Amino acid sequence: MAILKILHFPDSRLYTKAKQVKQIDSKIQNVITDMFETMYAAPGIGLAATQVNIHQQIVVIDVSENKNQPICLINPNITSADGQQSTEEGCLSVPDIFEQVKRAENITVQAINKDGEQIVLTTDGILSVCIQHEIDHLNGKLFVDRLSSLKRQRIKQKLIKQQRNK
Repeated sequence: MAILKILHFPDSRLYTKAKQVKQIDSKIQNVITDMFETMYAAPGIGLAATQVNIHQQIVVIDVSENKNQPICLINPNITSADGQQSTEEGCLSVPDIFEQVKRAENITVQAINKDGEQIVLTTDGILSVCIQHEIDHLNGKLFVDRLSSLKRQRIKQKLIKQQRNK
């Protein structure tokens, strides 16, 4: 088990579109374990493989208060979405930035779990937001890309300045 390095905006690798996982083998299982460990240590409620420079369609999530309800989605695909909600979002790849983002309120997602089984989740609330946010990462998109270009540019400048001052 290892804590992986999380890429930070505006790193261009965050815009890489992830490839489908062809086979769930021990290497993929290890990636999933490391991603959960990284997410919990950060601490966060979701992490996409793209954020740790692994460009495969793997997402780990745990929105529970006690961090005891881990969800792994491999090759996730949203099959239905309706309603709209606006929620303040943050991101491990965009540290210390929180902005209102509009997303679907209710979603159904199909995926493969860590055991290789097909699953279907229908959800709303924070889990719905988190799944949509993480799938955006797999598609090479960040939550700041859903903001105005002016807001995005300000955030980019702030983070670049913070990185220089470290």
